[in-house]
Amino acid sequence: MTQHTHRAQAPEDLQAGWTAVDAYLTDQLAPGDETLDAALAASDEAGLPKIAVAPNQGKLLHLLARVQGARTILEIGTLGGYSTIWLARALPPDGRLISLEYDPAHAELARLNLDRAGLNEVAAVRTGAALDTLPKLEAEGAGPFDLVFIDADKKNNPRYVEWALRLTRPGSVIVVDNVVRGGRVVDAESSDEAILGTREMFDLVARDPRLDATAIQTVGSKGYDGLLIARVVS
Repeated sequence: MTQHTHRAQAPEDLQAGWTAVDAYLTDQLAPGDETLDAALAASDEAGLPKIAVAPNQGKLLHLLARVQGARTILEIGTLGGYSTIWLARALPPDGRLISLEYDPAHAELARLNLDRAGLNEVAAVRTGAALDTLPKLEAEGAGPFDLVFIDADKKNNPRYVEWALRLTRPGSVIVVDNVVRGGRVVDAESSDEAILGTREMFDLVARDPRLDATAIQTVGSKGYDGLLIARVVS
């Protein structure tokens, strides 16, 4: 009987494999184009943190919006507008997307990237703290949104989900990014605000009868993380 010895892979080996698979999947199914590549390049040149969604994740958001038949999208957390472009491209010509960005420099860069993509008539970026901007959207009657993508400061995830519920309708979809935190989300003793906010968000979603949700773990070029997908049911 032949025995096989398996060597435990080092974390750097695992990451190299995840990145290689992401590159293959992206080349096959979510190849970039000049507009998307330019948005990333502009973000890098401006010194923005390299935390935009991976290309295959951007394509996932695009497909979710199309499957949903979304005509209105709310994004909380714009960064340089890379995910915004993926989402806005899923909208019909008369659709609209509103993205909220805290940092004025990031917001201005995102507007330039959206203009280069020919999406400035569909997508608008609003500057300021989202928890200040969201009540203004409600007062304007901006909802209901068919899809909400939350990818901002994680400590406020519970508040963002609460606002998403106020600005959606039965049948809307809410997606929250970066919910596994490299596996640290299971640490009930953590003092990390991002972990605390994410765990509170999970508690909120789990107990709110208006939401039907699941979450999945992901690995890839962005490391080990995951996302939550919820449907508003009432």
